[in-house]
Amino acid sequence: MVKPLHIFDMDETLVNGDCASLWSQFLVNKGVVTDPDYLDTDKALMEQYAKGELDMEEYIVYTLAPITQIPAKDIDVLVDEFVNTQVVPLVFPEAITLVKSLKTLHLPCMIISATVSFIVDKVAKAMGIEDALGIDLVIKKNSNGHPCYQNEVTGIATYREGKILRLQQWLANNPEQFESIHFYSDSINDLPLCEYADFAYLVNPCKRLASEAIKHPNWKIFNWG
Repeated sequence: MVKPLHIFDMDETLVNGDCASLWSQFLVNKGVVTDPDYLDTDKALMEQYAKGELDMEEYIVYTLAPITQIPAKDIDVLVDEFVNTQVVPLVFPEAITLVKSLKTLHLPCMIISATVSFIVDKVAKAMGIEDALGIDLVIKKNSNGHPCYQNEVTGIATYREGKILRLQQWLANNPEQFESIHFYSDSINDLPLCEYADFAYLVNPCKRLASEAIKHPNWKIFNWG
């Protein structure tokens, strides 16, 4: 049976917060980052994101530099703690209800996020969402021979138009066919995918995305939280 595919942005859509910024704060709290300017720089970069002006590779290079020598297996342990303690409590109740209802109907769901994959994958798993696409990172061995995540993107970043390209790659490699694509987002950065999808749902949309909805009377706006 051909079914619709429901795709969710993650930050500020499923989660009442930005996981990338929350991760930066978590790294500071854990003592992984000691640079006193780190969070201020992160905030300034995220302000560019909100305006739709962020250079994503610049953000990745800066914010992930502190973890490039830490074994990936140790980072994964930190991510488990981060998702369970910092992210899951911030998931919108409406998002939990919607995902559960879609799963009850056996409708496929996925997350496509501009956050790094090692976070997106675990958030998706915590929410019972089977498929997820995030920004993939190069992995290299450190001086001790341990594989480590690098602050370098591999492949196409799931950001702006890149989300469409990664989705198309995923669809081309997926044996299942879908009758329609339903996409949920809050951000102007996701305007390309909103327009690409058959149905768009704006969750607490930013002002610029909300203004775009005027041109698309079939788009629905949800106020969550």
